Amino acid sequence: MRNVKPVKVGNCVLDGQHIYIQSMLNVRSDDIEGSVKQAVELEKAGCEIVRAAIPNMEAVKLIPAIKEAVNIPLVADIHFDYRLAIEAAAAGVDKIRINPGNIGSMDRVKQVVDACRARNLPIRIGVNSGSLEKEILAKYGAPTPEALVESALGHAALLERFDFDDIVISIKSSDVSRMIAAYRLAAEKCNYPLHLGVTEAGTERMGLIKSAIGIGSLLCDGIGETIRVSLTDEPVKEIKAAIDILRCIGKRGGVRFVSCPTCGRTSIDLIGTARKVEEALADCQKDITVAVMGCVVNGPGEAREADVGIAGGDGCAIIFRKDGTQRKIREEDIVTEIIAEVDKL
Repeated sequence: MRNVKPVKVGNCVLDGQHIYIQSMLNVRSDDIEGSVKQAVELEKAGCEIVRAAIPNMEAVKLIPAIKEAVNIPLVADIHFDYRLAIEAAAAGVDKIRINPGNIGSMDRVKQVVDACRARNLPIRIGVNSGSLEKEILAKYGAPTPEALVESALGHAALLERFDFDDIVISIKSSDVSRMIAAYRLAAEKCNYPLHLGVTEAGTERMGLIKSAIGIGSLLCDGIGETIRVSLTDEPVKEIKAAIDILRCIGKRGGVRFVSCPTCGRTSIDLIGTARKVEEALADCQKDITVAVMGCVVNGPGEAREADVGIAGGDGCAIIFRKDGTQRKIREEDIVTEIIAEVDKL
C-alpha cells in the first residue's frame, strides 16, 4: 500500500481507505436544469464525486444550482482562463481541476492557489497524452509514461512553489499499457492521491474493457484513490461500470454474480435465466455470491462458494445454498426461488 497524503474533497477524504467513484456531466454547460437533473441521477446511481465543465463565466452559475441539488462534492473543470478557477472557488465548488501550465503566468497560478487555499479547496492536476509541453515531448520523442509523469510532477512543483500541496494527480492516456505504466511510475515518485482513468476510452463496449484492464490492474496494485470510467455514452453507465470493477476486486460489496458459459450438457435456457436473475438482483446491496450454472458438473462443485445458486437439469434445476442444503425446483421458478433465498440471507 502507498503512503498517501490525505486530501479532502468536500466530505470525501482521498487517503486510500476508500476508492471514490467519479463521473462528469455531459449536458451542455448552459443547460442548468439539465445539468442539475443529470447530477441528481448520477448521485442516485452511486456517483461519489461529480465534475462539471466550466468553459465560461456563464457556466459558473451551474455551481450553486448543482450544490443545492446534490450532497456529493462538485469539481470544476477549468482550462486556459485562470479567472474561471477563481470564480468557481468563490461560487462554492469543492475542487478545481486545472492544468497549471495552460493558465498563464506564475502570477495567475498564484491567484488560483490563493483562492483555493482561502477556502481549503484541493486542486487536481490533469495531464494526458495530448497536453504535454513541447519541450517534454521533444525530450522523450513521444508521450511516454516518463514524459507524462515528468509533466504532472512539474505542474505539481508550480503549486508547491507557493506552499500548496492539497493536490490530486491524474495522468491519463487512451493507450491502456501506457496509462498503467504512467500511474505505476507516478506512484513511485509521489504520495499525492491519484485519480485513475483511461481517457477517451471509447463507446460502451471497448470503453468498459479498456477501463476494467487499466483501472482494475492499478487498483490490484494498491494504486488509486478515486476512479472514473470514461465512456462515450450516458454517464450513469460509467457509475455502474465503476461499481462492477470495484466489486470484482473486492473493493465494494453487493451481489457478485457467477454463471457458466453453457455447453452441450445444458438443458435449460441458462442464458435467458442468468440475465433475468442478474437484472432482478441489480439493486441488491447484500455482500453475497449468486451462481446460475448449466448443469451438475458446474453446479454445486465449481460454485460451492456461492451463497445461493442453481444447477440446471432437464427442464428443472437444483437450488443450493452454501450450508449444503439443496432441493429440486422447476425451470420456470428459478428466478423467483433465487430471489426468495436471497431475501432469507
